[in-house]
Amino acid sequence: MITILGPTASGKTSLAAYTAFRLNGEVISADSRQVYRQMDIGTGKDIGDYIVENQNIPVHLLDIADAGTEFNVYKYLCQFEKVYNDIVTRNVLPVFCGGTGLYLEAVLGGYNMVDVPVNQELRNELDSLSMPELVDRLKSYGPVHATTDIVDRNRVYRALEVAAFRLIHALDAKRNAYPNKLIFGISNNRDVVRSRITSRLKERLENGMIDEVQHLLDNGVSSTQLKSYGLEYKYLTLYLEGELDYNTMFQLLNIAIHQFSKRQMTWFRKMERSGFQILWIDGSLSLENKFNEIKKRLNKTN
Repeated sequence: MITILGPTASGKTSLAAYTAFRLNGEVISADSRQVYRQMDIGTGKDIGDYIVENQNIPVHLLDIADAGTEFNVYKYLCQFEKVYNDIVTRNVLPVFCGGTGLYLEAVLGGYNMVDVPVNQELRNELDSLSMPELVDRLKSYGPVHATTDIVDRNRVYRALEVAAFRLIHALDAKRNAYPNKLIFGISNNRDVVRSRITSRLKERLENGMIDEVQHLLDNGVSSTQLKSYGLEYKYLTLYLEGELDYNTMFQLLNIAIHQFSKRQMTWFRKMERSGFQILWIDGSLSLENKFNEIKKRLNKTN
């Protein structure tokens, strides 16, 4: 398996698809929001990136859950294992690609997650606590994995359930990691990233992202649930509810995406400190030259 990771707007998807095209591979997505159906523009499902020289490159683990439902790393790992086994059984190369650090690390580190049950007794106890008290309790267990865990009360409840379960059970016990030849990361100049993020946000707003969120609301996805997905879905919901004007929404969302990009890079650096070797590729290179960097590294390992 080859892994290609990077922050938002880094060009990782197009490189993964091109790599799969050149090496008889199929892409496995590692994105915690692209798993949802009908959440396309806001999550950045750039389906056109999976068409290389008029050939559709198979991509897995997109559109596997209904919008408005909960999805977690345990469910992701279960789905990943099925897809991975199917791909390698057909003698095809898995190209693992994404920007969700938790999903990437769970797969690459061989974490053995379990489906944590609802703890109603704990939830009854938490009902009496304020949000700041809930967040303080969650932080007492260690670093918070996702910022959405501390902005929505139900997400805090779930995170505390997992943390409490972790104290008793070996939640992170290791299993055999999937064979992984190399992990590649896309690195771009910060000014380039900022420009790409802002340009892409403008493009998506002009191409139906607001209508997409309105459609989700019209079809029964609650505003609370949409806000819990963060970023585009949070701020566009606030805009559609009249809590933000358009310009304020754009500015706050633009800033939030930039901050998210930085947090992604922080996670990848943490992975490196934990022992994952990430081979960084200059994002300014042409697609062909990026692939050549991957091919050179592959040749050295064979």
